Amino acid sequence: KKVCNKWAGSALMQDEPLALQIIEAVVSACAPHNVPVTLKMRTGWCDAERNALRLARAAEEAGVAMVTVHGRTREQGYKGFAEYDTVAAVKAALRIPVVANGDIDSPQKALEYRQRYDVDGMMIGRASIGYPWIFREIKHFWATGELLPPPDIHERIRAAKQHLRDSLAWKGPKLGVLEMRRHYAPYLRDLPHVKPFRAQLVTLMEPNDLFAVLDEVEERYSGSMDLITA
Repeated sequence: KKVCNKWAGSALMQDEPLALQIIEAVVSACAPHNVPVTLKMRTGWCDAERNALRLARAAEEAGVAMVTVHGRTREQGYKGFAEYDTVAAVKAALRIPVVANGDIDSPQKALEYRQRYDVDGMMIGRASIGYPWIFREIKHFWATGELLPPPDIHERIRAAKQHLRDSLAWKGPKLGVLEMRRHYAPYLRDLPHVKPFRAQLVTLMEPNDLFAVLDEVEERYSGSMDLITA
């Protein structure tokens, strides 16, 4: 909402001339530096205004090097299911690479959608929050047809700690702690009886206390690898 209320992001799909003017300006500014410009958009503003294909064609003509399409309208938000017919239509019409986005949450689905819709790649969003291992799992599945085992508790906690350190370095001791709170639940997903630990992680303010809780979680679940699932 904050983005669209400023007439940015997918709100620009309601004003195609303005969107194209911005695209052309960015391409022109980047061309002298040999920097490729990519474009990401939704299928349209609403069901009655699915204009991704028209905008994608115009973007290609303007010099955009790659287009990514999220298979939902702006009005849809993240509700329902992504539809890929529009994505496939964009892919069929363009010469530049087209990447699909939306509802890709497993290696099997990534491969299925890539083959079914003939896109050049998949963009992963929400499925990677608290589970960055999805990228290596998809790569491995595409290369071998085999599924990698999910990360154990040690790898999960290592990643959470590194994420916390990066958040503190980026935002500082207060905002870094607050920014990180939304991420603990995904990292601890599927751990039984983890609610007390999670409650501490989203209330404590001292970084050292948070690292100590993560240590406790690792120790508590280190012998329960069978309970950790993807």
